[in-house]
Amino acid sequence: MKNYVLGTILKLIVFAIVLNSCNLTSKKETANLDEAKKAIQESNAIYFDSFKNNNPSIFIDCYADDASILLPNAPQIYGKEDVAKFFRKAYDEYGLRGGKFITTAVYGDGVEYVTEEGLWQSLNSKGELMDDGKFLVLWKKTPKGWKMFRDSFSSNREAK
Repeated sequence: MKNYVLGTILKLIVFAIVLNSCNLTSKKETANLDEAKKAIQESNAIYFDSFKNNNPSIFIDCYADDASILLPNAPQIYGKEDVAKFFRKAYDEYGLRGGKFITTAVYGDGVEYVTEEGLWQSLNSKGELMDDGKFLVLWKKTPKGWKMFRDSFSSNREAK
């Protein structure tokens, strides 16, 4: 009988430890999602500053080293060198000088990756709306913080 009672107590202790561990994990993941949301908000707040100031380093720093941009009606681009070329083309050829992101949702557990869904607007040098659309960005937690890993967007305008 004594062994039965000790065994039951031991099982209850193990169960309590496992249950407590699960609760701590849930809280940690929620905290990490909050951290990711904050980093996304901060990155989005400065993203278009790179175009206002013709400073591609701000733009490029928002992306992970192994980032990829899935462009509409164009081949996918890979890595920071191609991201820099993309910035230059948007600035020089299309006249992009500003814009804004409106995050509508962030999905994931916030541990390694999260997905951001939202709307975007791009502006010319006069502050006029050039285009608008929607986006999905897969964010990756890197040693340098949360960075865009996969960036996909499309216009709301009808294709010509």
